[in-house]
Amino acid sequence: MSTRHLDRTLPSALSSNGYRLDGSERRLGRLEPVPAGERHDPRTLRARLARDGYLYLPGFFDRATIEGFRRHYFATLAEAGLTRPGSDPLDGLAGSAGDLDRARLRHLLFHQLVPGREYEALCRHPDLVAFYRELFGTDDIHLHRRKIIRHVGPGETGIGTATQAHYDLVYLREGTDRVVSSWIPLGDCPVAQGPLVYLEGSHHRVLTDEAAGRLRRPAASITADLPALAEEYDSRWLVTDFAAGDLMVHSAHIIHASLDNQDPAGRFRLSTDIRYQAALDPIDTRWQNHWHDQDGL
Repeated sequence: MSTRHLDRTLPSALSSNGYRLDGSERRLGRLEPVPAGERHDPRTLRARLARDGYLYLPGFFDRATIEGFRRHYFATLAEAGLTRPGSDPLDGLAGSAGDLDRARLRHLLFHQLVPGREYEALCRHPDLVAFYRELFGTDDIHLHRRKIIRHVGPGETGIGTATQAHYDLVYLREGTDRVVSSWIPLGDCPVAQGPLVYLEGSHHRVLTDEAAGRLRRPAASITADLPALAEEYDSRWLVTDFAAGDLMVHSAHIIHASLDNQDPAGRFRLSTDIRYQAALDPIDTRWQNHWHDQDGL
């Protein structure tokens, strides 16, 4: 398990969809990792997830496992012109947009990578399966087949380039609200590369409003304007520098989004988000097919 000492100074000049985040301590904070002594205590983990809405687990996976898949991903898509010619696939260096064959990219992504055994093996990693069995208190757990993997290019700004603020339940209403998401950075992902950020404590308000019927949102994001949402909730966006091997686990109610990729070296941000739940809870049938570019969710 990796150990790191993060720079505790809050970063500056962060943005999401072109909106500049307020860098003050009132509106920006750090994600807090789960202490090593709590990682194998399911009761404490469940209480922490209910309190914070997330579990940040640095070094959960072996770094080589994550980097191996990253290399496989970018090596597979290199023939579509996604990455810089002659570069190491592990680096994920963005190629020229003019060289990208988008049709070939879609074919390789949705017909080769997404249904591939390498991706399935990563999503069913024995350590991840064991973790969720402990968290849910049952051996009978279910991985949703619709698993999303994203590469986000550097230097893209404006509405629609980063993930807008949302909470996952609006996309999973036909199943249990106890479904839990895993966000896995597939390689080092410092804040400059555009990782996920979480609106501190937002799940408590969402849970209250959902229960009262005041927040029956359609399957759509809340807003691209993260600074305004932080003001509305009087809350902070929580960020961190992720490393290959880290795992984020979050509830279906916490509001989250992603930052813009401003990586100075021109690297893609690569990540995947997958969902586990107890198999006996209601399952959203719409999420039981492989993700594809026409699935409408």
